[in-house]
Amino acid sequence: MSASATPEPVRDPGLQPERTRLAWRRTTLSGTVAAVLAMKTALHGGISVAGGLVCALCCGLWLGFLALAHRRIRALASSPRPAALAPRHATATVLITVALAACGAALLF
Repeated sequence: MSASATPEPVRDPGLQPERTRLAWRRTTLSGTVAAVLAMKTALHGGISVAGGLVCALCCGLWLGFLALAHRRIRALASSPRPAALAPRHATATVLITVALAACGAALLF
């Protein structure tokens, strides 16, 4: 009989994975709205080369963010104890968010 054979406590995640999935969905939805508004602003006065480029860049960035968010949502739904967000995915998400914000700021000025 071993004295150090204590059972490991069972982790109860509660609603945290569901809240995290919902947060990713809300963030994706707000990114979609921001990208659509940026494209509308870019094309408001007519189609210009700069507006078209920014519009295409916003679409590409949005699709990249959507892919990363969908990957994370699937990971959270696949197991009761999902793996941590990989640093490269976290970095890519932050860079895409900053780039979308820069595109939005460029469209305002």
